[in-house]
Amino acid sequence: MRTEPKLTRLDRVFARLDREPERPAHIDLPKMSRHRIVLFAATLAFYGAIVWAVVITSWLVRLDWQVMFFRPYQQWSEIHWFVDYYVVLGQRGPTAVMVAAWLGWRSWRQHTLRPLLALGVSLLLLNITVGAAKYGMGRLGPHYATVIGSNEMWLGGDIFPSGHTANAVVTWGILAYLASGARAQRWLSAVSAVTSLGVGMATVYLGTHWLSDVLLGWTAGLLILLGLPWFEPLITRAENAIFGLRDRLRARGRRTSAVPTGAPPVVVTPLPDRDDVAARSSRPAVHLAPGPHAVRSERSPVTPAGSRRPPHADRHARGSASSARPVTGG
Repeated sequence: MRTEPKLTRLDRVFARLDREPERPAHIDLPKMSRHRIVLFAATLAFYGAIVWAVVITSWLVRLDWQVMFFRPYQQWSEIHWFVDYYVVLGQRGPTAVMVAAWLGWRSWRQHTLRPLLALGVSLLLLNITVGAAKYGMGRLGPHYATVIGSNEMWLGGDIFPSGHTANAVVTWGILAYLASGARAQRWLSAVSAVTSLGVGMATVYLGTHWLSDVLLGWTAGLLILLGLPWFEPLITRAENAIFGLRDRLRARGRRTSAVPTGAPPVVVTPLPDRDDVAARSSRPAVHLAPGPHAVRSERSPVTPAGSRRPPHADRHARGSASSARPVTGG
């Protein structure tokens, strides 16, 4: 009696994945529309306004000092433990691993590398832009402030803008950016906005950032998400190049496996050059001088070591006269 093998849960998961279609053709790539360009320009202007307000030590810097002297971590000390865990949602390492795991699952299901490549490009832009601004302006944080009421700029710090806040905006916002439906985009946009807002306020609560640092971090992360469609052609070319390399490696592997093990190598003789052929055809032909040839009956088989017939003085060729054999008898 023949029975079917019992499928495990993992087998059923893989069987479902095998039924998934190839890369969906209905994926719409975001484009830099006029509306998005206007938002990008407005956000960039707001970015410059925050930097200018801090540089000239305006009311925004005075608000920073007031919040710092308020010491929220002492006013609401009962939630300190929760904020310590919540702020991890803005750390680059853990959040990148979590989001990359989810986008890797999507890439496997849809047979496309665009989600992972978009995440990589956004994190690269984040490191370049935010890192350059941090070390370029060199602002000190609240715990290292030297003069009350000053902006603490160009003193060797790396606090402005807030990296935690910018990373939360980009890492969680990329999920809304890559969402395939309008409803999913709205929900994911709301979740990422609330998450990044909470991460920014958590850094202010802990006293690791000024309030203006958080404002500039939100703006820096939003600029990256708004400008990401400009890099979609680069992402597409990178994906095509990776898939092309994979196909070439697979084809080479199939050719290698088709050759049987232990088979002698195939020697490919190159075709002669046209000039060599012409040179050979111009040489005079070499003719051998005619000479006597032995008949087939007089030839003896020869091996590379010589004739198989040992030389004998009494042996004669066939058809020639031979001496009478001695008669023996009794």
